[in-house]
Amino acid sequence: MDASTYVRYQSPVPDRRGRRIGIFGLVNMLGQRGMLTADEEQFRRTTNAWYDATYANPSTTDPTVYEDNPLAAAWFATTAEQLLEPIPGYLAILAAHNLPCERYASTSPGRVIYQDPHQVVVVPHEPEDLDRAATIMWLPPRRKG
Repeated sequence: MDASTYVRYQSPVPDRRGRRIGIFGLVNMLGQRGMLTADEEQFRRTTNAWYDATYANPSTTDPTVYEDNPLAAAWFATTAEQLLEPIPGYLAILAAHNLPCERYASTSPGRVIYQDPHQVVVVPHEPEDLDRAATIMWLPPRRKG
């Protein structure tokens, strides 16, 4: 993938407000509801703190980025390899809790409203216009028994 490619991990189903919650929001939701094991919670807290200390949070840089654009979504630059390294840990937590997550890649994920060397925040294109990659990850329902 070249420098102009972006990737996003998100819920395949929109929430009641029409947003597709991203990977961090999904794991944080599990943590806030007390659904994580001690090890998962440790990973979540430690890794979230690392992200906060290492990379700019678009909503801290510009508090209106999401307030003024409720459907806005952050996409990782594929060149930000260090930023992507912890993602498998988040995906493992989601898989353990049977929470589906999809990966999308695009060179044009939407109208850019924030950008730094590691990520963009975009207002997404209409779904039929978004050049989405094939779903790379789908976590099927866990079988009982």
